[in-house]
Amino acid sequence: MQQKTKEYTGDDTDRLGAFKAAAALQHTTPERALAGMLAKHIVSLYDMCFADSVSYEESVWDEKITDSLNYLFLLKAVVKEGNTNKQD
Repeated sequence: MQQKTKEYTGDDTDRLGAFKAAAALQHTTPERALAGMLAKHIVSLYDMCFADSVSYEESVWDEKITDSLNYLFLLKAVVKEGNTNKQD
């Protein structure tokens, strides 16, 4: 996850800023914006799992699985931050 942080957040200290910005653009919640982004990764994994006569390198599997896990960890952070803000 650290490898992609700079790419997606730049100098912004808010690691969830991209999801908040996407939510604002889509007039939705950060959770829903993130879920849409996660869906792309899940569909890619699903396609790999059901591809006939195609063999993927372990590194490809690792990248796709890691990306999906990272989005799930980020979703946990978005949910936790949202719950924290609701308590204020």
